[in-house]
Amino acid sequence: PRTSQGACEQPPAVARSCRSSRGHLERSLMAALSPIGPARCPSYKMSKRNSDGNVSRGASVRARGVPDVKAGSDAKALISTTPEWQALQAHKLEIEKTHLRDLMMDAERCSHLTNEYNGVYCDYARQRVTDETMTKLYALAEAADLKGKINAMFSGEAINTTEDRAVLHVATRAPRNKVINVDGKNVVPDVWEVLDKIKDFSNKVRNGEWKGATGKPLTNVVAVGIGGSFLGPLFVHTSLRTCGEAADGARGRQLRFLANVDPVDVARSLNGLDPETTLVVVVSKTFTTAETMLNARTVRKWIISSLGEDAVKKHMVAVSTNLKLVSAFGIDPDNAFGFWDWVGGRYSVCSAVGMLPLSLQYGFDTMEKFLEGAWNIDEHFATAPFEENLPVTLGMLSVWNTSFLDCPARAILPYTQALAKLAPHIQQVSMESNGKGVSIDGQSLPFSTGEIDFGEPGTNGQHSFYQLIHQGRTIPCDFIGIIKSQQSVYLKGEIVSNHDELMCNFFAQADALALGKTAVELRSESVPDSLIPHKTFTGNRPSLSIMLPSLNAYTVGQLLAIYEHRVAVQGFVWGLNSFDQWGVELGKVLASKVRTTMNQKRTKGQKVTEADGFNPSTTSLLNRYLEGKAQLKYDAPVDVFPCDLIDSDECRPPTSYV
Repeated sequence: PRTSQGACEQPPAVARSCRSSRGHLERSLMAALSPIGPARCPSYKMSKRNSDGNVSRGASVRARGVPDVKAGSDAKALISTTPEWQALQAHKLEIEKTHLRDLMMDAERCSHLTNEYNGVYCDYARQRVTDETMTKLYALAEAADLKGKINAMFSGEAINTTEDRAVLHVATRAPRNKVINVDGKNVVPDVWEVLDKIKDFSNKVRNGEWKGATGKPLTNVVAVGIGGSFLGPLFVHTSLRTCGEAADGARGRQLRFLANVDPVDVARSLNGLDPETTLVVVVSKTFTTAETMLNARTVRKWIISSLGEDAVKKHMVAVSTNLKLVSAFGIDPDNAFGFWDWVGGRYSVCSAVGMLPLSLQYGFDTMEKFLEGAWNIDEHFATAPFEENLPVTLGMLSVWNTSFLDCPARAILPYTQALAKLAPHIQQVSMESNGKGVSIDGQSLPFSTGEIDFGEPGTNGQHSFYQLIHQGRTIPCDFIGIIKSQQSVYLKGEIVSNHDELMCNFFAQADALALGKTAVELRSESVPDSLIPHKTFTGNRPSLSIMLPSLNAYTVGQLLAIYEHRVAVQGFVWGLNSFDQWGVELGKVLASKVRTTMNQKRTKGQKVTEADGFNPSTTSLLNRYLEGKAQLKYDAPVDVFPCDLIDSDECRPPTSYV
């Protein structure tokens, strides 16, 4: 709870913690809230504690717009060896004696366990925590030097140490007047150079100044990319499709995404589109991503077969830094929109990766509001005291649930269909970031990290997997509700509107998980004894509730940044590198070997043998696959498409689309 001045209303012990951290944090990061002038920023010293307990200091990293930091080079002791971690382990025993049914009767506790910032309201009273728990969690954050790590990220330090890269997706939504340095250079002007180029190009396409090869306006856009080049932009697109202001800007236009290398995805993405009115955006930083480039070559063939080779320059653009390969592909390098190695794929939606296709669909002005919403949370994350900081608080709750309460998963449950693609995006942001078993220093971790993220919009999920979260495994849940719906339906004779009906479930499900239903209550309702075990709900299942005033470009940006920074908080506390993804590499390497073998065997009509170096199971699977394929030898290749996509002698019969 907050007074009108924003002060904490906490018990004495919590208030002391709040006061002690607030002065330190406000002094260290106040400059980030204001437009940055030519004056030098005050220094902030980030210390690192060695395993022997001594403090070491490394080389200074200077940035303007955020405080200076110092990074030590020695490996730190694991966070699990700290007194703060051990205090939480002991505290867990006390929490295990409590039940949310009783905790939720404490009005003062419920009042304390809420937070609000710029319209985003969060109630975490249904988490298995007390004021004491939160004090101990914030102390753990201090022990992990969370504030120093946040500062280091905003300062452009190479905190992605395995790839020696800065982590500055926040710079992609920074206002023009901010100064964020990487290797001594302010990168914000570079960001806005690309954004201005996106604005100019998208305006020309949308107003018909940029036309296709046959002189027709380009009203359809297909974005070709995978992973972070797909999931983030798709999440934002799905969120805005039924937003009134955004939908007005998208009238008469289509945006589709092609990610999977499966030809089914190609067929569905291109079905019904006219090459004459279609613009293709190929998103690949290096222009070498195997799946993306195969899909790009496929779509290029689709365009060429209808419009000729020269049409590629008018109908295909790129988001890439490899201008040589862009040009070799046939795309004019002037129509390439760059981004930087300090923007990780899963954090790239605010860069040209998302901003180009989304601006083509909705207009740059709408998407600039999206950037403003994200930056609003960025500033809050960088400067707010821990106990008032939404991403920090949510991140520490996830650390508590995962590493102390042994909850392996989290359900993301938006009670709005517009956020249907939030959970898939956060799956990548969270699981690719924190799905690690070693610390940033390479030490094996003796505690659980990461979460298995999944989810569906309410009320669809209630008729799918809620059975398990009510009476099976304990899975903490994020309930996300919208106060003002993007659409309004109210039928005469109904006691509530359609959106009210949806939100009634939003409120009820969280209480059902927390409170449950006892055998005593069931007997009072004359439930037969034989059914009581089946109808008993244990309750005590944690959740939190987030409410947004409405869902528009600005609040979608806020929500995105909250989840991005929440994930970073978890990784910072656990001591992970949340910004690399070596776990995705091995499968790519092995696929390359399979690809070579596949080509050889299909060209020669042979089977895979033990001599090809695969284990017996894989050999058997490969041979079963090869035996079931139509004979298509790669030594005499032809272009094969469904006939409804390309009209040629080699096409296959058209398929039925749903």
